[in-house]
Amino acid sequence: MNLSDFEKTNYSGLYISKIAHPVFGKKYIARFQHEKKRYVKVLGYTKKDNLTKKIALNLMQKFKDSIVVNTVEKDEEKSTYSDERFEKLLDENKALKAILGDFKNVDPEVLHDGIQKVYDLEELKKYQIELIKLQNYLESENKRMIILFEGRDASGKGGAIRRITRYMNNKHYRIVALGKPTETQRNQWFFQRYIEHFPTGGEMVLFDRSWYNRAMVEPIFGFCTREEHEIFMEDVVNFEQDLVRQGMVLIKLYFSVSKDEQKRRFDRRINDPLRHWKFSEVDMQAQDLWSEFSDKKYEMLRRTSSRSAPWHVVRSNDKHKARLEAMKIILNSIDYDGRNYALSFEADEDINISVQKELMQMRKSTNY
Repeated sequence: MNLSDFEKTNYSGLYISKIAHPVFGKKYIARFQHEKKRYVKVLGYTKKDNLTKKIALNLMQKFKDSIVVNTVEKDEEKSTYSDERFEKLLDENKALKAILGDFKNVDPEVLHDGIQKVYDLEELKKYQIELIKLQNYLESENKRMIILFEGRDASGKGGAIRRITRYMNNKHYRIVALGKPTETQRNQWFFQRYIEHFPTGGEMVLFDRSWYNRAMVEPIFGFCTREEHEIFMEDVVNFEQDLVRQGMVLIKLYFSVSKDEQKRRFDRRINDPLRHWKFSEVDMQAQDLWSEFSDKKYEMLRRTSSRSAPWHVVRSNDKHKARLEAMKIILNSIDYDGRNYALSFEADEDINISVQKELMQMRKSTNY
């Protein structure tokens, strides 16, 4: 509709066409603005509808009134809705303040991390319940389980062990973290000092570092000879196969942290008084010796992952996801009673990495 075809009447908002239609006559339209919105309506024709200026004016006024009334009703509805929403927001705000306390004085990053940990812990609880069921099954069936936790320094082994055992019956599990061997132990069969800590029937033993020290740490720092390292690499697969053949449930977890993330964690240990005790002289060399550790890691994964005792590589840059995947791996190792099939036990393939995939990535990048 082209406004240039119409002319104004002496009433604001009422227009009439300049040219009359031979059959319908002239056309009246209403055109006005209300609350920044323009409204246009055809009111009728002089011949077809017997429309006079007075009738057209009345029609225009009715149209205007209907627009104003509808707008007011919508505003009232909106106002009512806004009031209800505002009250709801106030209630939510009060509830959050009651939980968070004087949150304005807390570093937002610290607050965010703390809240995220609550959600993470709640997610883990479902699987921690399953770990208790598995532990009960081991006891009732008199089975033995060994779990090895390996990985570079600051890869998250200790934190994973704490989450896995948090709610378990401490009468039926042990955590073993052996220090330097004594002179007597150095003259024994290499595996002897580890065998002394093996589980009895119904027990689980978690090794925070294991006999695989001889595959990575010892040769790099000169704690064993090349010959001793090679003998270990040749013997360990048969040693583990014998354990499995005798009924031992053996799970080998390798926590794989990136070089950048390891450095970030080291820096945090140095600067955080609560974590400073974790930092050691060996940690200071870990970044400088990254390539040497990578070479030994590659050789270890390639040569010591067997069908009876495979390595499970867990990418551990995200600690929570790494802990969750470690729990799944352990739970999938045994068909225990009472499993909650509503939970997902499927591996997250971005975190739970096959040995083949890890080796392939290590050939492409020095970050692993």
